[in-house]
Amino acid sequence: MHYIKTSNFGRILVVDDLPDNLFLLQTLLEAEGYEVETADSGRAALTALQNCPANLVLLDVMMPDMNGCEVTQLIRQNQQLSHIPIVLITAFDQVDINEGLSVGANDFIRKPVDFEELLSRIKTLL
Repeated sequence: MHYIKTSNFGRILVVDDLPDNLFLLQTLLEAEGYEVETADSGRAALTALQNCPANLVLLDVMMPDMNGCEVTQLIRQNQQLSHIPIVLITAFDQVDINEGLSVGANDFIRKPVDFEELLSRIKTLL
């Protein structure tokens, strides 16, 4: 078994195709004591998780190439990764949320992200 050195709070993979969103979430979460890795696409997220699984994934729903629901589904199909909690981040309506939850997301949060709400949901899942 491989042990990964993490912060006291856990390791979070933040996935978003917009660099500004990645920077903001990474900065805020690291200030709270989390170890943060970022990925700018669904494929990059899957590679990062294979190389070094996170304790939680924050995953944007709307991304080019592979959306957050597709990434969630692929994570859930992988036995080594299927246990990782996934929080979808969406600016859209109930349809996206229902689709995300149906493919295995644990929770969702709407954009613009309320950071206190996000922290609360992260703490619940970790």
